[in-house]
Amino acid sequence: MQEKRYSDMTSYELQQEISQLNEKARKAEQMGMVNEFAVLERKAVMAKAYLLNPDDYKAGDIYEIEGAPGEYFKIDYMNGVFAWGFRLKGSNGEEALPISMLKK
Repeated sequence: MQEKRYSDMTSYELQQEISQLNEKARKAEQMGMVNEFAVLERKAVMAKAYLLNPDDYKAGDIYEIEGAPGEYFKIDYMNGVFAWGFRLKGSNGEEALPISMLKK
């Protein structure tokens, strides 16, 4: 059976998926499976992005990055649930972040 894409899920299905991912991540963390934990945590962040409205995020706006206190991200443009832009204190170049990582 092919898994359903996050973009095709209802908000209820996304919330169920996030709950399951968070539970699996918690178990992986308890078992010391650092890589598995990181993957599951990232999937949950992606699923959360599909619960948000990309129209609420605008080019030129600056947001703090969730999980990175004191780090800010300036949006150049939006593409679906991804904000493309630059970290204000970094020289990593352009990158895309799921909108669920941006704190208003």
